[in-house]
Amino acid sequence: MRKKWWYLALVTAAGLLAGAVAVAGLAVALVYPSLPSLDVLTDYRPKMSLKVYSEDGGLLAEFGEERRSVVRLQDVPLVLRQAILAAEDERFYEHGGVDTVGVLRAAVSNVLSGGVREGASTITMQVARNFFLSSERTMRRKLNEVLLAFKIEHALSKDEIFELYLNQIYLGQRAYGFAAAAQTYFGKPVGQISLAEAAMLAGLPKAPSSFNPVVNPARAKMRQQYVLRRMHELRFISDAQLAQAKASRLVVRGSSSRVQSAGASHLAEMARQYLYQRYGEQIYSSGMRVYTTLRMAEQKAAEDAVRTGVVEFNRRRGYPGPEAQLNLPADADERARVESDALARDEANGLLPAVVTEIGKKQIQVRLRGGEEVALGESEVKFARYALSPKTPAAKRLRVGSLVRVVQLAPGQPWQLTYLPQVEAALVAISPADGAIRALVGGFDFARNQFNHATQAWRQPGSSFKPFIYSAALERGITPATIFDDAPLEVDPAQTGDQLWEPKNYDGEMDGPVTVRTALIKSKNLVAIRLLQAATTEFAQAHALRFGFTPGRIPPYLTMALGAGEVTALQLASAYAVFANGGMLPKPYYLTKVTDKDGKVLEQFAAQPAERVLEPRNAFVMTSLLQDVVRRGTAAAASSLGRTDLAGKTGTTNDHRDAWFAGYNPDRVAITWMGYDQPRPLGPGETGSQAALPIWMRYMSVALKDVPMKTYLVPEGVVTINVDPDTGVPDSAGQPEYFFQEFTPAAQQPPGGWGLNAP
Repeated sequence: MRKKWWYLALVTAAGLLAGAVAVAGLAVALVYPSLPSLDVLTDYRPKMSLKVYSEDGGLLAEFGEERRSVVRLQDVPLVLRQAILAAEDERFYEHGGVDTVGVLRAAVSNVLSGGVREGASTITMQVARNFFLSSERTMRRKLNEVLLAFKIEHALSKDEIFELYLNQIYLGQRAYGFAAAAQTYFGKPVGQISLAEAAMLAGLPKAPSSFNPVVNPARAKMRQQYVLRRMHELRFISDAQLAQAKASRLVVRGSSSRVQSAGASHLAEMARQYLYQRYGEQIYSSGMRVYTTLRMAEQKAAEDAVRTGVVEFNRRRGYPGPEAQLNLPADADERARVESDALARDEANGLLPAVVTEIGKKQIQVRLRGGEEVALGESEVKFARYALSPKTPAAKRLRVGSLVRVVQLAPGQPWQLTYLPQVEAALVAISPADGAIRALVGGFDFARNQFNHATQAWRQPGSSFKPFIYSAALERGITPATIFDDAPLEVDPAQTGDQLWEPKNYDGEMDGPVTVRTALIKSKNLVAIRLLQAATTEFAQAHALRFGFTPGRIPPYLTMALGAGEVTALQLASAYAVFANGGMLPKPYYLTKVTDKDGKVLEQFAAQPAERVLEPRNAFVMTSLLQDVVRRGTAAAASSLGRTDLAGKTGTTNDHRDAWFAGYNPDRVAITWMGYDQPRPLGPGETGSQAALPIWMRYMSVALKDVPMKTYLVPEGVVTINVDPDTGVPDSAGQPEYFFQEFTPAAQQPPGGWGLNAP
């Protein structure tokens, strides 16, 4: 009887197995012929985003629905390949597309856990799913996935399959493929990632949203630690490597709509707009590349300089209080969730969200995204004294649970307490020889404000416009030694276009008779107006327009002497380049070439020939005057750069609404600006020398590093005569001063001064 039972069971099992095999065979016979062609794999043409590069090959930005950089398998570091195999498919090079051992292990795990806790998809099956199938969970989809995996394994080598997987898999933050993910999360090429970074990237395919280090750093860290343990179990890494990788602190970049290596978002947007108008929607998926004139080191220096300038401006204003107040639960897990949600706020140009965890008499402890603890020192306690006062309203009081912003302006520097700025700032730098834009920062943070303050903002230039009035005066026969009276002045409404005007010097002081050189050094408003009267407003306006300013934005009134017109920072840069370039006006440009994904050049750009708009004598004498502004005038702080070839002019408008510095040497012209989008006072003392000049100096210290100092050659037709610096009268014991050797009467000059065909 017992024998019959076993016999019956064996027959039944055999029948069921035969039936299953028959059904599976029938399913394969019916489904396999209908499987899609593998042409999409054998002729792989993924969607590739538009990439914007600097002149020296640095990636500035990326635009498209899918961020992707296609790489060859051999260019992917071994440590990343091993991390992926450890996390996703350790037997990839052993199975034939479906890992039966893995399937059995997953089945046992799922039965024991009472649910679907572990999957058994191989890398090949994931390739099949990503290229051909939906994410629906049905038996038919799973069967198709398995059959496609077999078909792929027969058509492609293991390395070819692995390479497709590396480039196609979605890894969060719109990053497709591990090369794009390395740039997105860590801001570096895939070939440069560390073991710890590789393990975090390898943990993403399982659930990009759950293990995303930007959105969920705690879970991302847990997943990374799991991958590292698996690598150790498989003997891919040693005990020492495991310990070091686990202890490594990863710097994960914040979420953004583009990759930003140097903060060039505003110029990258200029490039995107041009390409979209030229080529249309295809730019977002065809892998086109556009190369700009920016230089990475200079662009980074410009971004750092603007950030530091704005943070310092904020500190001069005082600390207004925290960004928000969190109600922290007593339960540790719930508290961690509340903090994590609050810290998910976007970084703003290096200003990181942080939660206050402890307040002492000499330091404030805060927690950053990812759990890092940072101590803010005694200087920050002093900076936050208003917010720490018990008299401060509760919403603005600093306490445990306050959400704040902190910044580290340079590696190794102490962390500072700060806050999101309302003020904006801009910097643009060009090569005076050809107009190539070498650095451009259009605002403090592109993610918060896309308006380009370097190219689109029309602002009053203040005293930074005075050099063009002085240049017009030189054309009229006035010399640097000519005496003008720095005395009270009343201007009739007919001459101002408005009302009776009683201008004053910035400091309220008047020095009486002074030379033109002294007047510019001290930025004397009253002398600038008298110079304009001597040159006439019509002549000076026409002369200024030769520098590239927009007609209609520079009205022919005496207020023009104090910069009451409107300019953009880029306009001002090319105008100052005329002085730096010996009288030649360059046309700014920022694109060098556009290529397709394979590097074929679609468009090439070159500098346009500069136009002579000012004779060399005038440009040289103006540079001499502006050098003295740097040596001993309102921009004397720039002398700390230790160069003798710097020239420039500060600018501050009425009520401190705009602060400027325009400066140059023969190699670089840079303009810096600070102000509010809706013009209002920056605050007492916020002049061009206080707010804008330090930004310029930080940038130029990098841009001119290792660049030899230049001398300005005296052009033909300029003579040197010793004069008394107080009276301007020739004096053999006085100081050398420049004069035009001969002067052509205004009646014989072209409108606005010397033009292209000047003798």
